Amino acid sequence: MPTSHAGQPAAARPRDARLDVFRGLGMIIIMIAHVPWNLWSNFIPARYGFSDATEMFVFMSGMASALAFGRVFDRQGVGIGTARVVQRVWQVYWVHVAVFLVIAALVAVAGPMPFGDKTYMQELNLVPFFEDTATNLVGFLTLTYVPNYFDILPMYLVILALMPVVVVLARARLALALAFVAALWVAAQLRLLDLPAEPWSDRTWFFNPFGWQLLFFLGFFWMRGDLPAPRRASPLLLGACVAILVATVPFAYWPIFQAVDWAGAGREALAPVINKTRFGILRLVHFLALAYVALWVVDRWGGLLHNAPARVLAMVGRQTLAVFAVGLVVSRLAGIYLDFAGREPVTYAIANVAGIAALVATAWVVGWFKALPWKPKAAKPVPASADGAALKPAE
Repeated sequence: MPTSHAGQPAAARPRDARLDVFRGLGMIIIMIAHVPWNLWSNFIPARYGFSDATEMFVFMSGMASALAFGRVFDRQGVGIGTARVVQRVWQVYWVHVAVFLVIAALVAVAGPMPFGDKTYMQELNLVPFFEDTATNLVGFLTLTYVPNYFDILPMYLVILALMPVVVVLARARLALALAFVAALWVAAQLRLLDLPAEPWSDRTWFFNPFGWQLLFFLGFFWMRGDLPAPRRASPLLLGACVAILVATVPFAYWPIFQAVDWAGAGREALAPVINKTRFGILRLVHFLALAYVALWVVDRWGGLLHNAPARVLAMVGRQTLAVFAVGLVVSRLAGIYLDFAGREPVTYAIANVAGIAALVATAWVVGWFKALPWKPKAAKPVPASADGAALKPAE
């Protein structure tokens, strides 16, 4: 909701259905993308452009944080707001630990893959962890050992930890906060803020949080009303966004850039500005263009946000942390299933549909628990007569 850093929060407004629907869609895309060698992943946005579901997750996490945490900063001050962020960091950290332990146990039990001479432990590059568990467990808990499959939540942890600093700067002056965010992004592009991902090599975090925080805080400040939203009725802007999306396809769709020399050379030349680790600037441009077109579509056909599939997506989008964690486990299980069952259209459908069903079920269960169904409901007040005596129902 739009607020003023110096004043009181603006009047509350209904929760934006677009936020939940697109967050839910992002969770499903991320699950599909994490299934190894998944045929369905050929149809996700990442195959046709520079941005993907990670951008959706980070940008909309910034928007959701503006609602969940920004209000606390506004109503109760920096101290309580920071405490609320610390609580969320604590929750995300232990989800990260739990997901790693579950998947590490899964690949240890799964043993060898049904083809070739590799094990599932080797496929996920967890052999070093099991060879020196004592050292690497400490590294994992201190985030100095971050395996590639488990890299999104650590990025999110660091970005969340930056929020109190950014909010304090914004309270002084919005330009200070935006300059700080931009400076961190520039430093990440110059590789001044790389974080070590493992002690035995010079590999760094796959997702550099100091690069990706730019997108998070754009969503944060846009949701708070500090950054103006573009006019969604502008044909000129819509045409420019569509042109950007079309122009990126030859450099993003692998059958084209691997077969066409100029597209391959162009992608190589664009590598620094489409870099996923440090969040290259063209990823931001592509994401904003895609977001504008998506908003134009749902504005034009508003029923898309309120039909049965949209309601399911919104339910998933309201429970992103639990759904994301389950999605990492489910996608790994789906990959193992495909290895043994074979990769055919029917088995792909079974793996992906079952995975989506697991995400939906997780969202429903978490929502049910959050509703505190065991808590006694307040009794309805008994209407009283004019003299104050309780009225009894007619015999």
